[in-house]
Amino acid sequence: MKVTVSGYYGFGNTGDEAIALAITRELKQRGHRPLLLSQTPEQTAETYGCESAPRMKPAGLLSAIARSEVLLSGGGGLLQDKTSARTLTYYLGVIRAARLLGKRVVIFNQSIGPLSPEGGRKVASALRGLRVIVRDRGSLDTLQALGISGELGGDPALLLHPSPSLVRQPDQVIIAPRGDVTEATERLKTVTASLQAQGRRVLALSFMPAHDDAAAHSLGADEVLSTVDPQVALDAIASCGFVIGVRLHAIILAAAAGVPFAGVAYDPKVQGFCADAGAPFHPIALDPQDVCQQAYTRTAPDWNAVAEMKERAENSFTRALSS
Repeated sequence: MKVTVSGYYGFGNTGDEAIALAITRELKQRGHRPLLLSQTPEQTAETYGCESAPRMKPAGLLSAIARSEVLLSGGGGLLQDKTSARTLTYYLGVIRAARLLGKRVVIFNQSIGPLSPEGGRKVASALRGLRVIVRDRGSLDTLQALGISGELGGDPALLLHPSPSLVRQPDQVIIAPRGDVTEATERLKTVTASLQAQGRRVLALSFMPAHDDAAAHSLGADEVLSTVDPQVALDAIASCGFVIGVRLHAIILAAAAGVPFAGVAYDPKVQGFCADAGAPFHPIALDPQDVCQQAYTRTAPDWNAVAEMKERAENSFTRALSS
């Protein structure tokens, strides 16, 4: 069965590419043929060894949907209008196009929101009657407020595995900033210096080089790793002792790799993931001393909760693809 996947793919964001990698691997393992809608379809096709189509060219997009049996909208935080109303209009437009073409549509392991009142009404209208699988409990609450029934799944990136035979560095701490969350970056500079003063090695991980490199270099870390390759990011995380993530997928990949982590909740989806995982999270105006203490002690999440999240992520494919 051919499955078209709609998401924020081909933009050089390691977190979204981790979702793409996990979804394509899982679909192939189940005997399906993934087709990713991407900003850079040729590169996406080569990277993931699957078919890809241009996400912003109507003819190519509609052809991709028409040649598929199912549209998976997600994963990621697609249905929100915090960044812009155009983002929401695009993803709802893809959903409506697939419905008009008579395709089965599944909202797949997304975070829902934040939404304006108008955006909420649009989402409620577009999602009515669809199977909706979300990746955190906060999104279930958002759906309930919109009058939409949802199911709890898990972020597909939780299903990724580190490369074998990694060199472990338990005294290394990874910090993954966001270039647009400057208040957190300023406070993370203090965290970096404090960790180094206590003998920890700090690696700054830039998840979206075009946006995060300057913030990563400003931290004063011992090393900066800038990558759009989710496997490279995952292996770096799996080798360290603790992860401090403003970027959501820094902490999701930490959970996948079994590495303790703390989130900086610039967005409800970070708080939602940490809450579901039983992991610590901090506001943008974080207390550097609290964050450092968690890094020193390697404060762990609820690993049983993480295991359940992974199981839900895997089972969500069965639910999404069953008729």
